[in-house]
Amino acid sequence: MQNRDEIFASLRDTLVELFELEPERITLDANLYEDLEIDSIDAVDLIDHIKRQIGKKIAAEEFKSVRTVGDVVTAVERLLQGEDA
Repeated sequence: MQNRDEIFASLRDTLVELFELEPERITLDANLYEDLEIDSIDAVDLIDHIKRQIGKKIAAEEFKSVRTVGDVVTAVERLLQGEDA
């Protein structure tokens, strides 16, 4: 995962795989909780999956302000660049 498009594509594949979502529902503007019906337990699973994919430690607090798929992409992008999310 390097650029924003690749991060989004990987995240979309992950959401489809983990939560059996239709790929067309997953857009950068999609709200994780309202549009995709991901609950807090699902969010922890998602963070764990991302952590394994990128090989970096992720604290749940780093994703507290995440609400949309685009927010997740931005947070992962920052982690890959070595910044705090």
